[in-house]
Amino acid sequence: MEAIQQFLVSASGQMSVPAAVRHRWHLDGGGPVDVIDLGFGVLTVPAGDAQRLLGDLLSREEHAAFVDSLTNDPDLATT
Repeated sequence: MEAIQQFLVSASGQMSVPAAVRHRWHLDGGGPVDVIDLGFGVLTVPAGDAQRLLGDLLSREEHAAFVDSLTNDPDLATT
């Protein structure tokens, strides 16, 4: 399996994950995943892995600063 693959995102925001990836991560019947917005891209990981991964990549202060920076992004605003 190649390390880089393209996934299809529909106009409604649904994402189609290739069968080989679903099988590798035991998502053949569907299931939850964690999505991390890195600012320059999106990282999708098996459910439950995002917090551990962020902890390995960012300090608590860096993560807090990143989250704070999102509050002023109109594309991420929720109502």
